[in-house]
Amino acid sequence: MKKAMTLSYEVGDNLYINITNQCSCNCIFCIRKNDDGAYGSDPLWLEHEPSMAEMQENLMQRNLSQYQELVFCGYGEPTMRLDFACELAQWLKSVSPASCLRLNTNGLADIYSPSPNGKAAALVSQYFDKVSISLNGGDSATYLRVTNPKNRPDNAYHTMLQFAQTCKQNGLDTCFTVVDVISPEEIRLAQQVADSLAIPLHIRNYIS
Repeated sequence: MKKAMTLSYEVGDNLYINITNQCSCNCIFCIRKNDDGAYGSDPLWLEHEPSMAEMQENLMQRNLSQYQELVFCGYGEPTMRLDFACELAQWLKSVSPASCLRLNTNGLADIYSPSPNGKAAALVSQYFDKVSISLNGGDSATYLRVTNPKNRPDNAYHTMLQFAQTCKQNGLDTCFTVVDVISPEEIRLAQQVADSLAIPLHIRNYIS
């Protein structure tokens, strides 16, 4: 495991922001099982959790206006530092008001983040323009098998769905994702769940 301080990295027209290596899940498809980076980036394992000053210094070296989206997605679950993520998003909007901010998340902040407890979607909706949520299955059993959240709480699937619904209700551009490690039938069931909530579903290819 190579450690560095890669706090941001480019993928296509987007800039990805790496604020933590903490994660509340151990997904069977997790890219961290295969490499130290993503899409040709430098190692994304952090030497320490970056401070606000470190993140700001790094991002100010970028021409933020050139990116289609600024995406909170690194080698960890960004809502494990939800307050920090929101503070950084607020700062980004102050220095680059036209930037589109997207949060990639497992949607479980209300279980695992220090403070939300039912308030995560409201916080995210204040500071982000888009949210992409890992659906990972059409039922709780599939979700738990694929996502393997810490301590496997019985309410994990419901919590994730409720987070997504609230984000959508709050006017956030909301989508679900699944990775094609699950069967076609399970993807079909996931599509039914997404359709029932009127939230688009994106199917991602597994990266080995």
